[in-house]
Amino acid sequence: MRTTSDSQLLQILQTRFEKNKSRHPNLAWAELQLKLTAQPDKLRSLQAMEDSGGEPDVLGIDSTTGDYIFCDFSAESPAGRRSVCYDRAALESRKEHAPADSAMDMAAMMGVELLSEEQYRSLQQLGEFDKKTSSWIRTPDSIRELGGALFCDRRYDQVFVYHNGASSHYAARGFRASLRV
Repeated sequence: MRTTSDSQLLQILQTRFEKNKSRHPNLAWAELQLKLTAQPDKLRSLQAMEDSGGEPDVLGIDSTTGDYIFCDFSAESPAGRRSVCYDRAALESRKEHAPADSAMDMAAMMGVELLSEEQYRSLQQLGEFDKKTSSWIRTPDSIRELGGALFCDRRYDQVFVYHNGASSHYAARGFRASLRV
């Protein structure tokens, strides 16, 4: 459900971008805005991130492609994306007490990706996130094939990477998204 127009969303993103220049000190909003307005599908994805509580902002820029990388900067795993298992296979394997959705399915529907471990650690260099929640991250196929999935959080001023069965779901575990523009 769309709660704002494209121009309202751009204003929200610009305000957040300018308020948090320390996250991206060498980037200019004007260039990013041109890229965003030329790609309405990316605006829809950012709207989905915003609507689910992610507070998207620029994490960095890919020096190879020139893509801006957005991710969720909400203090905790976005509230609208919690209590989900890892992927469709995990969801279908649940016989009882199945969650309503999976992180991978929600991400695909939003047009975004789960953060990688590297992106999650980069995010944590810019603040303290997931001090009360945890977030699924992209999991290597070798782990997923054995039934597991990875998630991260921040406790004791450290970033931890853990494993769990991919079908597990907890009220305090969601996922953070990334989007290339």
